[in-house]
Amino acid sequence: MFEQFGDAYENRHEYAKAWKKRTGGKVVGFLCSYAPEEILYAAGVLPVRLFGAQKSSDLVEKHLASNIACSFCRDCLGQALEGEYAYLDGVVQGQTCLHTGEVFWIMEKHLPLEFTYFLSVPHSTQNKGRFEYLAKEYEDFTSALAKWVGKPITNQDLDMGIEAYNNNRRLIRQIFEYRKKDDPLVTGAEALDVALSAQIMDRREHNAMMEAVLKDLPGRKMDRETGTRLIIIGSVNTDREFMRLVEEGLDLPATIVIDDTCTGIRYNFNDVTPQEDRLLAISIRYNHRPPCPNKDWPKRRRMPFINHLVKEYNAEVAVLFNQKFCQPHQLDNVFIEEKLKEQGMTTLRLEFDIRMPKGQIRTRLEAMLETTMDII
Repeated sequence: MFEQFGDAYENRHEYAKAWKKRTGGKVVGFLCSYAPEEILYAAGVLPVRLFGAQKSSDLVEKHLASNIACSFCRDCLGQALEGEYAYLDGVVQGQTCLHTGEVFWIMEKHLPLEFTYFLSVPHSTQNKGRFEYLAKEYEDFTSALAKWVGKPITNQDLDMGIEAYNNNRRLIRQIFEYRKKDDPLVTGAEALDVALSAQIMDRREHNAMMEAVLKDLPGRKMDRETGTRLIIIGSVNTDREFMRLVEEGLDLPATIVIDDTCTGIRYNFNDVTPQEDRLLAISIRYNHRPPCPNKDWPKRRRMPFINHLVKEYNAEVAVLFNQKFCQPHQLDNVFIEEKLKEQGMTTLRLEFDIRMPKGQIRTRLEAMLETTMDII
């Protein structure tokens, strides 16, 4: 049922090349989930989120010192410099952390790209004037994009993009609803495959795949024990091996019932509410979405959102992780862990590198689950 999503993600480069050949359209990569994909899609462009491959590359060291940039960013840059993303026509970056911005500037300088654009997303998505500011950024971006693709981007085009992406997020949330059950009908690994494949596929194609799955999902029979219910909290997560390890490779049963990451529910939580000014509507959506640590000030909005997820999905244990050298999440996870412990929740902190130390992580997870069983 869910294999098709994992296959799409595994073959993401082949998919993008085939889409480009089939449609004659352009493909634009983006590093951060604050890039306005609806606008790119409205222009007839396929937005493709840049992901690594859990591989190191010697080419990265020519541009970044070994202790600069998180492991995920280094992995993405390595894949680009190795030529895995040679099919890209452009790259767009919505301002967030310094590391993703650094990778964008290196790619802009060293890759043969037709179109590059850096969007100044507000540092705080709570300040007065944030909606209007970002809408003006989108106006400038839309003009530059229209000039590049050689055609105007109309309100009708924007409506099409908004609808495709709203439907995609809605369908993903519907699939995630089945993770709330006492015995979830969707595993965390399957949910990750659904979310990751969405970010590299034509949304209307991906929507059709999810609609077909949702027809059969209510009658699904799961041949596994749910065990301890986990929420994972942290930075970008593409580590499918880690998800399978938690749910299939431990001596004690466990299920990842929800996440707070920019590749999961945080990315898909809210929609664009249509209004006459389409760019303002898109701006409001990106400002209102559950924030990452870079955007979560002066008022801390992440903790209430995490508490909401814990309650809705009946999570019993929190695994907090960050990519190596991801400073925003390293700092934020300390605060979040403290608050969760005050509420009596068991927590475990992990750090991910390009290659996962599987044995070490398994040992720590199993020890945590043993402790949890004595408590709950």
